[in-house]
Amino acid sequence: MSTEPGRTGATAAQTDPPVDPDVDLRSPGQVRELARRPWAVIGAIAAGGAIGATARHAADVLLPHAPGQLPLSTLLVNVSGALLIGVLMVVVEARPGSRLLRPFLGTGVLGGYTTFSTHVVDVQHLLEAGRPGWALLYLGGTLFGALAAVAAGVAAAEAVLRKGKR
Repeated sequence: MSTEPGRTGATAAQTDPPVDPDVDLRSPGQVRELARRPWAVIGAIAAGGAIGATARHAADVLLPHAPGQLPLSTLLVNVSGALLIGVLMVVVEARPGSRLLRPFLGTGVLGGYTTFSTHVVDVQHLLEAGRPGWALLYLGGTLFGALAAVAAGVAAAEAVLRKGKR
């Protein structure tokens, strides 16, 4: 383990508790709140994860695909989830006092909803079905689609916030 700049000898893992990035560690009150109530964050993530995973399953049921076919449900889930992650990044930055917003929506709902591990398995299934062109298209389409969706989500959320401040 490496030591952090400014520390002598002890590593961060040995001296610091787990940190929620929404907590301002310069504020003693927020640090005490984090130490007192870690279950609120864990509960928010669990509840959000259940919602997100249920939504992903619903997409799979509504848009099923046979082996060797383009897995449209996974593509749509990952791209729409990336769009929502872009929106969430802006909202969390605009509302820093919402301590459970990011764990519930980001880690929980969107973490349970998006499924990039399934994306990789889908690519493998397309390759095994003798569809390398579809596999490559799906691989690149998901990657670039998700990146574009995050940028679009950020831009849309920033535009809405700017309009609301006028």
